[in-house]
Amino acid sequence: MARHDGRTPDQLREIRFTRGFTSNAQGSVLVEFGQTRVLCTAMYEDSVPHWLRGSNMGKPADERTGWLTAEYAMLPSSTNTRKSRDRSGKVDGRSVEIQRLIGRSLRAIIDLKMVGERTIWLDCDVIQADGGTRTASITGAYVALWDCLLKMKEDGKLKYWPLIDSVAAISVGIVDGQPVLDLDYKEDFAAHTDMNVVMTGKGLFIEVQGTAEEQAFPREQLNGLIDLAATGIKQLTEKQKALLA
Repeated sequence: MARHDGRTPDQLREIRFTRGFTSNAQGSVLVEFGQTRVLCTAMYEDSVPHWLRGSNMGKPADERTGWLTAEYAMLPSSTNTRKSRDRSGKVDGRSVEIQRLIGRSLRAIIDLKMVGERTIWLDCDVIQADGGTRTASITGAYVALWDCLLKMKEDGKLKYWPLIDSVAAISVGIVDGQPVLDLDYKEDFAAHTDMNVVMTGKGLFIEVQGTAEEQAFPREQLNGLIDLAATGIKQLTEKQKALLA
């Protein structure tokens, strides 16, 4: 079955990474999944949150751990109708959920003890949304994080390379009874089942988020969706490796 954009059911949209998209952040990349475009930046600072500072107190310098956190936002013009900015410290629930997911996903593949008593900030700002903004954010944030760590190494902040794996994410779903990979907005809106999968480059699962919109689905279909996602993430991992080689 051909999809509305001509892709086969197991075909990703065109994936593009533009490294060094901004000059101020230690790591930055514009990641594009088709028409979805997200600016991912990574910056570090020589301090940690107060709650972590207390737990580090009294430990030798080489045993103090750092922290990695993420923030996510959609720019007002990223959707067809203007999205209001988050103001007065209020962040909508969807953005909170996604930025926590991004943080969890990237913390799963880094040894924060190797970072030292520092915080790495990942900021993912959606410039244009056409489905899959959270999966694009995670996949792009890994590239931005890599470049930030390279800069930290150049600055003499790292004794050892802290990444223990890579990470990427993709969406899958059931559209018109057909399992499909990497849903755009039109497909996401029409999907009977919608799922986001986050995996490491070694094929380990970090998170699986799945919902039946109209009708429940059997275990066999769940297994098929996860296999389809794993195929897509393998391709994304290969693209990341080629980019960072």
